[in-house]
Amino acid sequence: MTSAYVVLAVMGPRARDLLTRLTKTPLDNSAFPFGAIREIGIGTANVLAARRTYVGELGWELFVPVELASGVYDLIMNAGANVGARDGGYYAIESFRLEKGYRAWGRELSPDVNPFEAGLGFAVKLDKGGFIGRDALAAAKSRVPTKRLLSFVGLSPDAPLAYGGELILRDGTPVGEVTSAAYGHTLQSIVALGFVKTEGMTPENLPGSKFEIDIAGQLVPVRARLKAPYDPTGANTKA
Repeated sequence: MTSAYVVLAVMGPRARDLLTRLTKTPLDNSAFPFGAIREIGIGTANVLAARRTYVGELGWELFVPVELASGVYDLIMNAGANVGARDGGYYAIESFRLEKGYRAWGRELSPDVNPFEAGLGFAVKLDKGGFIGRDALAAAKSRVPTKRLLSFVGLSPDAPLAYGGELILRDGTPVGEVTSAAYGHTLQSIVALGFVKTEGMTPENLPGSKFEIDIAGQLVPVRARLKAPYDPTGANTKA
C-alpha cells in the first residue's frame, strides 16, 4: 500500500543551512538545482525533497511519510532553533505568494483562463511537437488578450486591507476584479492580483495607467505591474 504523505516546507534565506544540518545529501546549486527532486535522509525517514517554493525565497518542500512526519518536524525545528525557524500559517504564505506574484488554482487560474491572459506565456512551448490544445494556444498567443492578470501594490502603507473580489478601476473606469489580496509585510502595503480588461491595449502598456481598487467604497491608489513586485528575476529562489 502506498504511504500517505505530509508536506513540510522549509523556506527562507537560511533554508539550505538548516537542512544541511539534517542530511548528508549535497544541497548546493550544482548538486541540487532549482526545480530538482531528490530523495534525502532526515533522521530515520527517507524524504522526497523538491527544490521549489511558494513564498518567493530559497526553499524545499519535503514529502514525508505521515507516520514519520512529527519526528521530522521536531528535527527541523530543533535544528533551526538558533537560526529563527518558526511555523508559518496559511495567511503568511498567502502574503508571500502575492508579493512574488504566484498564481493560485481556483483564484487566478481556471479552465476559463489561458496562459497568456494569466501572464504565464513563458511556460508555453509551442515548438515541441504536437500536443492536445496546441492550436488553441497558438491562436491565443497570436492575438492581444482581452484580459490580463496584473500585480498591484498599494501606494500607501495605510491603505485598507483587501480580501479579493474588490473592483479594479483604470483611469476611473471599472475594468476588473481582484482575485487575491493580502498585506505585503515586505512591501509594507496591500498586495493583490487581479484581472483587468485590456480593451485593445497590449499588456506591456497597461501598467502605465492610473489604477485604483475600490475597498469598501474607498478608492485606494495602487501601482500595477506585469512582473512580481518582490524579486521579479527569481534570484532569491535560485540562490
